[in-house]
Amino acid sequence: MALVRQYRVPAGRALLEIPAGGLDVGDDGIKEEPQAAARRELEEETGLRAGTWRHLASFYTAPGFTEELMHLFLATDLTPAHPDGRLGPDEDERLILEWLPWRDAIEAVERGDICDGKSLVGLLWLERLLDARR
Repeated sequence: MALVRQYRVPAGRALLEIPAGGLDVGDDGIKEEPQAAARRELEEETGLRAGTWRHLASFYTAPGFTEELMHLFLATDLTPAHPDGRLGPDEDERLILEWLPWRDAIEAVERGDICDGKSLVGLLWLERLLDARR
């Protein structure tokens, strides 16, 4: 699993998370398509590209106070983006790429070491998918 560690001001600490980001809005006011945003964010945050994409779910992050609808994708067949044309992180992002076996990532969720909502949903969804294959 490719995960990113980044400092989160509201949490007051660095969190280990699945790669994620928002939908860009073009000059025409139209929001970026979720899969295009997922591809862009994966490359910006990790330097990786995925050969296979699967939409897993869409969910509201906190519908009591925000309209943010998160789109969860499973990206597999990862390869490094070419260094000359790679998209990099936003100027204000300081990200550290960390790799964990998926079972270790699930254990990190269970210990509370991974504790943001999108990562919990994504990792527990992945566990469900992989358990269903066995």
